[in-house]
Amino acid sequence: MFPLHDDNPTRITPYFTILFIVSCVLIFFWQLSLGPLGQKAVYSLGMIPAVIFNLKQLAPELVSVPPLATFFTSMFLHGGWMHLVGNMLYLWIFGNNIEDAMGHGRFIVFYLTCGVAAALAQAIPAPDSAIPMIGASGAISGVLGAYLLLYPHARVLVAIPFGFYLHTMRIKAGWVLGFWFVLQITNSIMTGDQQGGVAWGAHIGGFIAGMALVPFFKLKSFRLFAPARDYHR
Repeated sequence: MFPLHDDNPTRITPYFTILFIVSCVLIFFWQLSLGPLGQKAVYSLGMIPAVIFNLKQLAPELVSVPPLATFFTSMFLHGGWMHLVGNMLYLWIFGNNIEDAMGHGRFIVFYLTCGVAAALAQAIPAPDSAIPMIGASGAISGVLGAYLLLYPHARVLVAIPFGFYLHTMRIKAGWVLGFWFVLQITNSIMTGDQQGGVAWGAHIGGFIAGMALVPFFKLKSFRLFAPARDYHR
């Protein structure tokens, strides 16, 4: 089930949602321009638990920023086209409404805080891991958690694949995001979370952080669990 669009208008232009998307895309093209050296950027700017907890050290030629700074630099790196496109699609669909509900400044702090919380959720269970964590998905998971509590009744247009055929339908955001969260937990249990690949723990941690933080970051004019209304533009 892939979200394509939500029928949830905003009052403001989501400048920082757009800025985060543009930044991730430009940085990804920079990664591609490095060719074989792109992997060096992943180790230099990705968040590595063992380095964060001072259990291991990077080779001197790989050190480009302080270890704690990688909590933030890692959010703007991606491992491939599908990784980038999937993350940016979710951020574009759901991020504008969260920026609208928080205002520009609060949204920046919220987004980055959720990213850090997600990275910690991935790192703490395996502090000796030397696998770099990269991607915006942890921060975006926080956006999804906030959206679930703010707009559970908003309608989301989703595509559901049946073989080579894609069926589209509108489903309440509560069901879409609830299914997404259960899927992250299921995948974490079934595949194990510390073997490289998808950082399921970061997704779960970011989502929970988003739900926990949204009451403190939203503007007073927005209430949680907004009742069903006409979300069409």
